[in-house]
Amino acid sequence: MPAAILRIAAACLFDEQERLLLVRKRGTRMFMLPGGKAESGETPLQTLSRELAEELSLRLPATAFEALGRFSAAAANEADTLVEAELFRARLPHPVSPAAELEELRWLAPGEAWSTDLAPLLRLHVLPLVWPARADSHYRGE
Repeated sequence: MPAAILRIAAACLFDEQERLLLVRKRGTRMFMLPGGKAESGETPLQTLSRELAEELSLRLPATAFEALGRFSAAAANEADTLVEAELFRARLPHPVSPAAELEELRWLAPGEAWSTDLAPLLRLHVLPLVWPARADSHYRGE
């Protein structure tokens, strides 16, 4: 049983080539979805809107997001912690660059091999959800 539960909201942000935006926070090695921890009293969409504005200078209306569901996995950068994530999907209206605690952005294309530096939530839940056919072949080792 994990010692802590981290509640977050995160977004699958896609560009015009259907590539998924991944981010890496300063001082960490794992790539994950943009988003972050909820502050007291925030809804998941409020959390996501605030985090995207802070991390990517991105402001999208609530109507731009499609809810994908709630998923749990081991935290990528915090020992003995479970992440409970409300996930959303949206299209990026323009290019973005890292801000706040983000050190690096990376794009993952639908047919690209999944690297070992992807957060558990991303590997186990997000990628199989957004690219189910690709996930099947990935797990078969193709």
